[in-house]
Amino acid sequence: MAGTLVSFSALAVSVRELAGTLGLFEMLALRNLAGIVILGLYAAAFARERIRAPRPLWLHLLRNVPHWGGQTFWAYGITVLPLATVFALEFTAPAWTMLLAAIFLRERITAGRIGALVLGFIGVLVILRPGAASFRPEGLVVLLAAMLFAVQLTTTKVLTATNSVLTIMFWMNVMQFPLYAACHVAAGGSVWMFTGLKLAKLPAAFLLCTSGLLAHVCLTSAFRHGDATTVVPIDFLRVPFIAAVGMVLYHEGFDPMVLLGAGISAAGILWSLNETRRRAT
Repeated sequence: MAGTLVSFSALAVSVRELAGTLGLFEMLALRNLAGIVILGLYAAAFARERIRAPRPLWLHLLRNVPHWGGQTFWAYGITVLPLATVFALEFTAPAWTMLLAAIFLRERITAGRIGALVLGFIGVLVILRPGAASFRPEGLVVLLAAMLFAVQLTTTKVLTATNSVLTIMFWMNVMQFPLYAACHVAAGGSVWMFTGLKLAKLPAAFLLCTSGLLAHVCLTSAFRHGDATTVVPIDFLRVPFIAAVGMVLYHEGFDPMVLLGAGISAAGILWSLNETRRRAT
Protein backbone atom coordinates (compact mmCIF):
# COMPACT_ATOMS: atom_id res chain seq x y z
CA MET A 1 0.00 0.00 0.00
CA ALA A 2 2.97 2.31 0.50
CA GLY A 3 3.84 1.64 -3.13
CA THR A 4 0.24 2.41 -4.11
CA LEU A 5 0.26 5.76 -2.31
CA VAL A 6 3.56 6.83 -3.85
CA SER A 7 2.69 5.58 -7.36
CA PHE A 8 -0.69 7.30 -7.64
CA SER A 9 0.80 10.52 -6.28
CA ALA A 10 3.71 10.26 -8.75
CA LEU A 11 1.19 9.81 -11.58
CA ALA A 12 -0.61 13.00 -10.58
CA VAL A 13 2.65 14.93 -10.31
CA SER A 14 3.81 13.68 -13.73
CA VAL A 15 0.56 14.87 -15.34
CA ARG A 16 0.93 18.28 -13.69
CA GLU A 17 4.57 18.55 -14.78
CA LEU A 18 3.93 17.51 -18.40
CA ALA A 19 0.82 19.67 -18.86
CA GLY A 20 2.78 22.59 -20.30
CA THR A 21 4.82 20.41 -22.63
CA LEU A 22 2.41 17.81 -24.03
CA GLY A 23 -1.28 18.10 -24.83
CA LEU A 24 -3.73 16.26 -22.61
CA PHE A 25 -4.58 13.57 -25.20
CA GLU A 26 -0.93 13.32 -26.25
CA MET A 27 0.13 12.75 -22.66
CA LEU A 28 -2.35 9.95 -22.10
CA ALA A 29 -1.51 8.37 -25.46
CA LEU A 30 2.13 8.21 -24.33
CA ARG A 31 1.04 6.38 -21.19
CA ASN A 32 -0.93 3.84 -23.27
CA LEU A 33 1.94 3.32 -25.70
CA ALA A 34 4.31 2.65 -22.81
CA GLY A 35 1.79 0.23 -21.31
CA ILE A 36 1.62 -1.76 -24.56
CA VAL A 37 5.41 -2.02 -24.72
CA ILE A 38 5.95 -2.85 -21.03
CA LEU A 39 3.17 -5.44 -20.81
CA GLY A 40 4.12 -6.96 -24.16
CA LEU A 41 7.75 -7.37 -23.05
CA TYR A 42 6.60 -8.83 -19.73
CA ALA A 43 4.46 -11.43 -21.51
CA ALA A 44 7.34 -12.28 -23.85
CA ALA A 45 9.78 -12.68 -20.96
CA PHE A 46 7.53 -14.93 -18.87
CA ALA A 47 6.06 -17.75 -20.94
CA ARG A 48 3.53 -18.67 -18.24
CA GLU A 49 1.96 -15.21 -18.57
CA ARG A 50 0.14 -15.04 -21.89
CA ILE A 51 -1.97 -12.30 -23.42
CA ARG A 52 -5.21 -13.81 -24.68
CA ALA A 53 -7.77 -12.42 -27.13
CA PRO A 54 -10.20 -9.93 -25.56
CA ARG A 55 -13.32 -11.98 -24.85
CA PRO A 56 -16.01 -10.93 -24.97
CA LEU A 57 -14.91 -7.99 -27.11
CA TRP A 58 -18.02 -5.90 -26.41
CA LEU A 59 -17.41 -6.08 -22.66
CA HIS A 60 -13.79 -4.97 -23.08
CA LEU A 61 -15.08 -2.02 -25.10
CA LEU A 62 -17.70 -1.27 -22.44
CA ARG A 63 -14.92 -1.19 -19.87
CA ASN A 64 -12.27 0.70 -21.80
CA VAL A 65 -14.25 3.48 -23.48
CA PRO A 66 -15.72 4.85 -20.19
CA HIS A 67 -12.32 4.38 -18.55
CA TRP A 68 -10.79 6.38 -21.41
CA GLY A 69 -13.21 9.21 -20.67
CA GLY A 70 -12.65 8.94 -16.93
CA GLN A 71 -8.87 9.17 -17.32
CA THR A 72 -9.24 12.20 -19.59
CA PHE A 73 -11.47 14.06 -17.13
CA TRP A 74 -9.25 13.04 -14.19
CA ALA A 75 -6.09 14.27 -15.93
CA TYR A 76 -7.85 17.54 -16.82
CA GLY A 77 -8.79 17.97 -13.17
CA ILE A 78 -5.16 17.46 -12.14
CA THR A 79 -4.16 20.43 -14.33
CA VAL A 80 -6.77 22.89 -13.02
CA LEU A 81 -7.67 21.87 -9.44
CA PRO A 82 -5.73 21.30 -6.21
CA LEU A 83 -4.43 17.74 -6.15
CA ALA A 84 -6.22 16.90 -2.89
CA THR A 85 -9.59 17.96 -4.34
CA VAL A 86 -9.15 15.67 -7.35
CA PHE A 87 -8.19 12.68 -5.22
CA ALA A 88 -11.02 13.29 -2.74
CA LEU A 89 -13.65 13.40 -5.51
CA GLU A 90 -12.12 10.32 -7.15
CA PHE A 91 -12.79 8.37 -3.96
CA THR A 92 -16.53 8.54 -4.60
CA ALA A 93 -16.02 5.91 -7.34
CA PRO A 94 -16.53 2.92 -4.97
CA ALA A 95 -19.94 4.27 -3.95
CA TRP A 96 -21.01 4.61 -7.60
CA THR A 97 -19.63 1.11 -8.23
CA MET A 98 -21.87 -0.31 -5.51
CA LEU A 99 -24.87 1.33 -7.15
CA LEU A 100 -24.01 -0.05 -10.61
CA ALA A 101 -23.30 -3.51 -9.19
CA ALA A 102 -26.73 -3.52 -7.56
CA ILE A 103 -28.44 -2.45 -10.81
CA PHE A 104 -26.56 -4.49 -13.42
CA LEU A 105 -25.01 -7.38 -11.47
CA ARG A 106 -28.07 -7.85 -9.28
CA GLU A 107 -26.04 -7.63 -6.10
CA ARG A 108 -28.01 -7.11 -2.89
CA ILE A 109 -29.01 -3.59 -1.89
CA THR A 110 -28.12 -3.44 1.80
CA ALA A 111 -28.21 -0.77 4.47
CA GLY A 112 -24.44 -0.45 4.23
CA ARG A 113 -24.54 0.18 0.48
CA ILE A 114 -27.30 2.74 0.84
CA GLY A 115 -25.23 4.38 3.57
CA ALA A 116 -22.19 4.44 1.29
CA LEU A 117 -24.18 6.23 -1.42
CA VAL A 118 -25.74 8.75 0.97
CA LEU A 119 -22.48 9.54 2.75
CA GLY A 120 -20.67 9.67 -0.59
CA PHE A 121 -23.15 12.28 -1.82
CA ILE A 122 -22.75 14.28 1.39
CA GLY A 123 -18.99 14.06 1.01
CA VAL A 124 -19.21 15.48 -2.52
CA LEU A 125 -21.32 18.41 -1.26
CA VAL A 126 -18.77 19.12 1.46
CA ILE A 127 -15.86 19.02 -1.01
CA LEU A 128 -17.48 21.07 -3.79
CA ARG A 129 -19.68 23.36 -1.63
CA PRO A 130 -22.04 24.41 -4.46
CA GLY A 131 -23.28 27.95 -4.00
CA ALA A 132 -20.26 28.99 -1.95
CA ALA A 133 -17.66 31.46 -3.16
CA SER A 134 -15.06 28.67 -3.19
CA PHE A 135 -17.09 26.48 -5.56
CA ARG A 136 -15.07 25.24 -8.55
CA PRO A 137 -17.23 23.96 -11.45
CA GLU A 138 -14.23 21.98 -12.72
CA GLY A 139 -14.87 19.66 -9.79
CA LEU A 140 -17.98 18.41 -11.57
CA VAL A 141 -15.73 17.12 -14.36
CA VAL A 142 -13.74 15.07 -11.83
CA LEU A 143 -16.99 13.82 -10.31
CA LEU A 144 -18.01 12.62 -13.78
CA ALA A 145 -14.62 10.89 -14.02
CA ALA A 146 -15.38 9.04 -10.77
CA MET A 147 -18.72 7.87 -12.22
CA LEU A 148 -16.97 6.60 -15.35
CA PHE A 149 -14.38 4.84 -13.19
CA ALA A 150 -17.30 3.08 -11.50
CA VAL A 151 -18.35 1.66 -14.90
CA GLN A 152 -14.78 0.48 -15.42
CA LEU A 153 -14.63 -1.16 -11.97
CA THR A 154 -18.00 -2.88 -12.44
CA THR A 155 -17.12 -4.33 -15.84
CA THR A 156 -13.66 -5.35 -14.62
CA LYS A 157 -15.31 -7.46 -11.95
CA VAL A 158 -17.12 -9.39 -14.70
CA LEU A 159 -14.10 -9.63 -17.01
CA THR A 160 -11.81 -11.14 -14.37
CA ALA A 161 -13.94 -14.30 -14.48
CA THR A 162 -12.67 -15.10 -18.00
CA ASN A 163 -9.62 -12.85 -18.51
CA SER A 164 -6.30 -12.48 -16.70
CA VAL A 165 -5.29 -9.10 -15.29
CA LEU A 166 -2.48 -9.00 -17.89
CA THR A 167 -4.96 -9.54 -20.75
CA ILE A 168 -7.34 -6.89 -19.42
CA MET A 169 -4.63 -4.25 -18.96
CA PHE A 170 -2.91 -4.98 -22.29
CA TRP A 171 -6.09 -4.62 -24.34
CA MET A 172 -7.08 -1.54 -22.34
CA ASN A 173 -3.93 0.18 -23.60
CA VAL A 174 -4.38 -1.14 -27.16
CA MET A 175 -7.98 0.12 -27.37
CA GLN A 176 -7.38 3.48 -25.71
CA PHE A 177 -4.23 4.52 -27.58
CA PRO A 178 -5.92 5.16 -30.96
CA LEU A 179 -8.74 7.05 -29.22
CA TYR A 180 -6.28 9.44 -27.57
CA ALA A 181 -4.25 9.75 -30.78
CA ALA A 182 -7.37 10.56 -32.83
CA CYS A 183 -8.57 13.14 -30.28
CA HIS A 184 -5.11 14.74 -30.24
CA VAL A 185 -5.16 15.17 -34.03
CA ALA A 186 -8.80 16.33 -34.00
CA ALA A 187 -7.88 18.99 -31.44
CA GLY A 188 -5.29 20.40 -33.83
CA GLY A 189 -2.24 18.42 -32.74
CA SER A 190 0.37 16.98 -35.06
CA VAL A 191 0.12 13.43 -36.34
CA TRP A 192 3.71 13.05 -35.13
CA MET A 193 3.13 13.00 -31.41
CA PHE A 194 5.56 13.57 -28.52
CA THR A 195 7.86 15.81 -30.60
CA GLY A 196 7.42 18.62 -28.08
CA LEU A 197 8.79 16.52 -25.22
CA LYS A 198 11.85 18.28 -23.84
CA LEU A 199 14.89 16.64 -22.30
CA ALA A 200 14.18 18.27 -18.94
CA LYS A 201 10.73 16.62 -18.86
CA LEU A 202 11.96 13.07 -19.51
CA PRO A 203 11.89 12.17 -15.77
CA ALA A 204 8.23 13.25 -15.63
CA ALA A 205 7.50 11.24 -18.79
CA PHE A 206 9.15 8.19 -17.20
CA LEU A 207 6.96 8.62 -14.10
CA LEU A 208 3.87 8.89 -16.30
CA CYS A 209 4.74 5.69 -18.17
CA THR A 210 5.53 3.59 -15.09
CA SER A 211 3.64 4.94 -12.08
CA GLY A 212 0.15 3.99 -13.28
CA LEU A 213 1.16 0.37 -13.91
CA LEU A 214 3.05 0.17 -10.60
CA ALA A 215 0.08 1.59 -8.71
CA HIS A 216 -2.28 -1.09 -10.03
CA VAL A 217 0.28 -3.86 -9.39
CA CYS A 218 0.78 -2.69 -5.80
CA LEU A 219 -2.93 -2.28 -5.14
CA THR A 220 -3.75 -5.70 -6.60
CA SER A 221 -1.03 -7.30 -4.48
CA ALA A 222 -2.33 -5.56 -1.37
CA PHE A 223 -5.85 -6.88 -1.94
CA ARG A 224 -4.42 -10.35 -2.62
CA HIS A 225 -2.61 -10.45 0.73
CA GLY A 226 -4.85 -8.30 2.92
CA ASP A 227 -8.52 -7.94 3.79
CA ALA A 228 -10.43 -5.15 2.04
CA THR A 229 -11.37 -3.60 5.38
CA THR A 230 -7.64 -3.22 6.06
CA VAL A 231 -6.52 -2.15 2.59
CA VAL A 232 -9.21 0.46 1.84
CA PRO A 233 -8.59 2.65 4.93
CA ILE A 234 -4.88 2.76 4.04
CA ASP A 235 -5.80 3.68 0.47
CA PHE A 236 -7.71 6.70 1.76
CA LEU A 237 -4.43 8.05 3.09
CA ARG A 238 -3.86 9.06 -0.52
CA VAL A 239 -5.88 12.23 0.13
CA PRO A 240 -3.79 13.70 2.99
CA PHE A 241 -0.63 12.39 1.31
CA ILE A 242 -1.35 14.14 -1.99
CA ALA A 243 -2.45 17.25 -0.05
CA ALA A 244 1.04 17.34 1.50
CA VAL A 245 2.62 16.83 -1.94
CA GLY A 246 0.55 19.71 -3.35
CA MET A 247 1.56 22.00 -0.50
CA VAL A 248 5.28 21.22 -0.86
CA LEU A 249 5.61 21.17 -4.66
CA TYR A 250 2.92 23.60 -5.79
CA HIS A 251 2.22 25.72 -2.71
CA GLU A 252 -1.42 24.64 -2.68
CA GLY A 253 -3.35 25.77 0.38
CA PHE A 254 -4.60 23.32 2.98
CA ASP A 255 -8.40 22.92 2.79
CA PRO A 256 -9.77 20.99 5.80
CA MET A 257 -13.20 20.74 4.11
CA VAL A 258 -11.70 18.55 1.37
CA LEU A 259 -10.31 16.15 3.96
CA LEU A 260 -13.62 16.22 5.85
CA GLY A 261 -15.58 15.40 2.68
CA ALA A 262 -13.17 12.57 1.82
CA GLY A 263 -13.55 11.25 5.36
CA ILE A 264 -17.34 11.24 5.11
CA SER A 265 -17.19 9.32 1.82
CA ALA A 266 -14.67 6.90 3.33
CA ALA A 267 -16.95 6.27 6.32
CA GLY A 268 -19.76 5.16 4.02
CA ILE A 269 -17.55 2.77 2.09
CA LEU A 270 -16.11 1.28 5.28
CA TRP A 271 -19.63 0.83 6.62
CA SER A 272 -20.53 -1.20 3.53
CA LEU A 273 -17.29 -3.24 3.66
CA ASN A 274 -17.79 -4.10 7.34
CA GLU A 275 -21.39 -5.12 6.66
CA THR A 276 -20.21 -7.42 3.84
CA ARG A 277 -17.59 -9.00 6.10
CA ARG A 278 -20.14 -9.62 8.86
CA ARG A 279 -22.49 -11.33 6.41
CA ALA A 280 -19.65 -13.56 5.17
CA THR A 281 -18.74 -14.78 8.68
